[in-house]
Amino acid sequence: MSPRDDSQDPTATPDPVEKGLATRNTLKVGVKAFVQKDGEKRKAEILAMKFEKGTYYVHYEGFNKRLDEWVTFDRIDLTKEVEWPRDKADKKKTASAASKAQPTKAEINNKKNPKRAQQKLERQTSGTPDVLGSSNRDKTPKPPKAGGKENRDVTMEDAADGTPRPDEEEADEIVDLAASTASKAAPLENFSASEEIEKLRTSGSMTQNQAEVSRVRNISRIQMGKYEIEPWYFSPYPVEFSDMDMTYICEFCLGYYAEMKQFERHRAKCTLQHPPGNEIYRDEYVSFYEIDGRRQRTWCRNLCLLSKLFLDHKTLYYDVDPFLFYCMCVRDTYGCRLVGYFSKEKESAEGYNVACILTLPQYQRKGFGRLLIAFSYELSKREGKLGSPEKPLSDLGLLGYRAYWQENIMDLLMEPGRSEANIEDIGQALAMVTTDVTGILVFLNMIRFDQGQHKIVLTDAVVKQWEKQKEKEKAKGKRTIDPSKLKWKPQIFTASSRTWNW
Repeated sequence: MSPRDDSQDPTATPDPVEKGLATRNTLKVGVKAFVQKDGEKRKAEILAMKFEKGTYYVHYEGFNKRLDEWVTFDRIDLTKEVEWPRDKADKKKTASAASKAQPTKAEINNKKNPKRAQQKLERQTSGTPDVLGSSNRDKTPKPPKAGGKENRDVTMEDAADGTPRPDEEEADEIVDLAASTASKAAPLENFSASEEIEKLRTSGSMTQNQAEVSRVRNISRIQMGKYEIEPWYFSPYPVEFSDMDMTYICEFCLGYYAEMKQFERHRAKCTLQHPPGNEIYRDEYVSFYEIDGRRQRTWCRNLCLLSKLFLDHKTLYYDVDPFLFYCMCVRDTYGCRLVGYFSKEKESAEGYNVACILTLPQYQRKGFGRLLIAFSYELSKREGKLGSPEKPLSDLGLLGYRAYWQENIMDLLMEPGRSEANIEDIGQALAMVTTDVTGILVFLNMIRFDQGQHKIVLTDAVVKQWEKQKEKEKAKGKRTIDPSKLKWKPQIFTASSRTWNW
């Protein structure tokens, strides 16, 4: 076999990158340079600049967006060459050349099936017979007048990469599908927890195709109660908050203020001491409140704005009517302080029991995330349905759900006297859809094909990990959801209560 000739293939080699030395005056948005980070120099792209403060907002290549930050000029190493951004004119020329060199989809289909192409050509020249009657035989078919994106002409801006540029939501779906396919194809024999965490750290949120404005984190810091928190991502707060060093957020009504004096005046008048909904669960640790997005629009919108600071995949923050919000709080002498929440569609066509889930950063790594997940499945059990979180999950959400699924499935399989189980029984017992059960079993390498059928196998590594987890729970204790303390029954919503109704 002769070697492949890549000289005619425009995609065989990457486009050359213009490099050179830079100075402080020549730095601009899009330049990639080496920046000092944690004692080492890392390659980063400049996303924004503040000339009055002499700071630069950078994204480190190979790292999650939550690590993006403002850096001063002295942390940028200009002794090494930088990569200059390509001009828009060059991009357009490259895109047009690539689009001309690549065959269209119709040409590829014609080569694969020349007979069908010939028949299509004959129909176009002779006119397609009208099977409904003879009155339309002489009429020339007219092109559709729909204004959808499938009928619009592709402009040069759309062909920036040689193919029509997808919308933001479509791009997210394409990226997430590719990521999930790659994860399924990865071998499971050499899996390790450190490698999985490293993969999640360097993927996920970085792959999203978002607008330029959302690439730069707009809120510097927030103060919520006694905690000062540095946000992770962009959130569409009013533009005047972008220039503030601190944003003050009320713990109870979630109102946001730019000045300390404004916040103090609000706190003197705010009478809310818990989320504005029905308390449906209470034990010695936490309380859960159910809030209808249609009845409490302002509070729920404030909650979505707050959660967007820590969730890169979240897109909803205004249309909250179709959702229910379940907020977990801890109690003290001042009231019920928000710990985390999950939202849920009033009527989900796909059967999702969670649309969005978040534990606030000041309460993470304390077991509250697992309580939120357990509570969502407890609601599914009360409804008599099988539940699953909406996909795609964030990187931290994926880790939390995998840990919950693994723990509960192992508890079920390790029950005394149990010798066999199937995927359907596990799903019914835990209110989990079979795809989630199968996915976690494959991820843990617990499914084997033997004697013409698939079997669930408890490997030594999984059993040892489960025993280690149980020893840790005995030493530190474990918080669980008590179903007997849940005072709730499924609600039935009319069509008007699931959508906007002013």
